[in-house]
Formats: sequence, structure tokens, C-alpha cells
Amino acid sequence: MNTTLLFGLVLFAGFIGGELAKLIKLPKVTGYILAGVFLNPGFLGIIPVEFNNNVNVLTNVALSFITFSVGGSLLYSKIKKLGKGIIYMTLLEAEFSFLLTTGGLLVFLYLFNFFPGASFYGYYLPVVILLGSLASPTDPSATLAVQTEFKAKGPVMSTIMGIAAFDDVLGIINYSIATGIALAFINHETIAISTVGEPLLSIAGSVALGAIFGLLLNIITGLVKKEEDSVLLVILASILLLTFGVATLLKWDPLLATMAVGVIVVNFNPRQKTIFKVLERYTDEIIFTLFFTISGLMLNFQSLTSSYILILIFIVLRFAGKALGVFTGGVLAQSPRKVRKYVTGGLLPQGGIVIGLALIMKQNPAFSPFSDFILNIVLGATVIHELLGPVVAKISLKKAGEI
Repeated sequence: MNTTLLFGLVLFAGFIGGELAKLIKLPKVTGYILAGVFLNPGFLGIIPVEFNNNVNVLTNVALSFITFSVGGSLLYSKIKKLGKGIIYMTLLEAEFSFLLTTGGLLVFLYLFNFFPGASFYGYYLPVVILLGSLASPTDPSATLAVQTEFKAKGPVMSTIMGIAAFDDVLGIINYSIATGIALAFINHETIAISTVGEPLLSIAGSVALGAIFGLLLNIITGLVKKEEDSVLLVILASILLLTFGVATLLKWDPLLATMAVGVIVVNFNPRQKTIFKVLERYTDEIIFTLFFTISGLMLNFQSLTSSYILILIFIVLRFAGKALGVFTGGVLAQSPRKVRKYVTGGLLPQGGIVIGLALIMKQNPAFSPFSDFILNIVLGATVIHELLGPVVAKISLKKAGEI
């Protein structure tokens, strides 16, 4: 197997898919995923099955950069301007999505005996808890594309982007806690304070580790006065990979750690604008192309045929949780009526972080009996979310009077 040739093929196919999607006014991420589906071993068989066993390192590198960028969107001065409404709405829509998706899927799967002979505690509960945690994150890129194209501006647009940034943080936290609970069920352990306490310690450790490496990055970029983009890129890449690697070694959450690096850099580095411009100019396109195309390669068609109903249920429950959370949080914070009414429409897209969490889950042997099943639902939902997301966002912003 010529791995170098196959990586070149994946990158080129992803590029073509992204450009074709752009031509028909769809987000590039949709084109990347569909290009991966086209190359999928279970579809045309162009890429052999063995190739998928060699992509973990590459997906981890991509996730380091993606989560760093997400952390970079959490600028304190910007968040402060958005007020307490953002906190209420984000917290409630993320957790309502988690709880509603978990409960709804559990009822549906168990009622229709979706996994005949499977243990309720060792199989059903871990599956729905993990899927529920993956309902929280939002991908702001599709809505951001609508904002750029139509010059949308106003409280609804600002609230959508603020919630989307926080969403990913809460999504990773929800996933970490859900992983601990799911493992306890699989291993037939009693749910105790330690079951949730250990993931919380892991979260605290991850944030602390990311903060340390973020401060180290700030010190190094302060000492290195060279303005060459290549120098900054080398420093950034090395720090992010070290952060991800050390967090993995300590069995902490590597995504939360690299996200924390981004938070420290955007808030405390005098050269933060230059650093993020370098990232956007030189790495974003190749990182996203490879990451999402490889995600499409991971799709398991055998499992997908029995999952399409669950994909639709997942989408409906997730959207209902976000709508309920936004409305309730908006009422508590006394946000304007149009914010409570139209913000949810911009929170439909879902992409990078949620796929990354599903891929990391797939690397855990304890979840191997159902990891393909969960990944298929996430990827299927992502394609639909990315197709419908820009349309729904445009309609919501137009009704809000911001287009």
C-alpha cells in the first residue's frame, strides 16, 4: 500500500469536492466529506480499508489546530460585550441538547429493541450518553459564511457567534463527563462521585496544562523577534503537538488542552493577531481539507443503512434542545424578543469538533462495539446540518431584519 500516494489522492479529492460544493453555494466542509465518501473503501473501494488504520496521527494533528482556533475565538473583551444573556443561553441550549437527545434516543432505541440481546447498562446507556454529549457542539463556519456573504449585522448575529464559540467548550466538557459515565456502565462499576469526579479532574488538568503551554508560547514568541510567518508557524505547531501529546500521555483531554492554549494566546499575547493570521493563511485550508475528507473515509456503509432514522431523530432532538435552551436562557436574561426567537436558526450547523470527538472515541478500545455506529450518526447528521444550516441561518437572519 503506497500510503504517500493515497494521502495525495485524499488531499486532491478533498480539494475538488470543496470547490464543487462552493460552486453550488454549499459549505466546503460538505464537499470534503462527500469526497471522502466517494473514496470510501465501502463505496467505490478506491482507498483500501488498511488506509484508515494509518490516519490517527494526522487527525490528531488536525484537531490540535482546529481546537486552538476555537479557543482563539474566546476573546474576553468580546464576550464581556455580549453580556449575561450569552452565558444563560449557551449553558441551557448545550445542556438541554445533551439531555433531550440522550433521553429521546434511549426511549426510541430501547422501545424498538434496536440492539437485540444487548445489555441495557453495558450497551444502550453508553451509546445514548455518548451520542447525547455530541449534540452540544455547534459549527459556526457555515453561519459565518452567511454573515460574510450577506453582511449580516445585529444582536442575533453577535449572539449566534458568541454561543457557537462557547458551545464547543461545553461540548468537550460534556463529552469528558459522558465518557467517564459510559466507561463505568461498560465495566459494571457503581456510579459514584468519583465517576464524575475523575473526568472533572481531567478537565481541570487539561485546562491547566493548556494554560502552561499557552504561556510558554507567549514567552517564546516574545523572545523571538523575527517576523517571518514560517518561524511563528513552527513555534505554534511544536507547542500544539507537545500539548496534545502530553495531555494524551497523562490521560487528560487533549482537545480541551489545545483549546486552552488558544484562549491564553488570544487574550494575553501581544502578537495574537499575527499568530492567528498565519494560522488562517497557511494551515486552515489543508487542515480542514484532510480532516473532513478522512472523516468521510471513516463512514461505515453497512452500519449506515440501519442508522438513517436515528440520524433524523438525532437532528430533531438536538434542534429541539437548542431551541428550548435559547428561549429559556433568553427569558431568564431578559434578552430582546427577536434574539430569543431567531438565534436557534444559526445554531443548526455541526462539524469539526463533534467529528473530532467521535474519532477520538473510536480510538478507545472500550467503545469498539459501537464506535462505528456513533461515528456514522455523527457524520450523517453533519452532512445534513451543513446542507441545511446556511439556508436556515439565512432565513432566520432575514426574519430578524439583520440581512
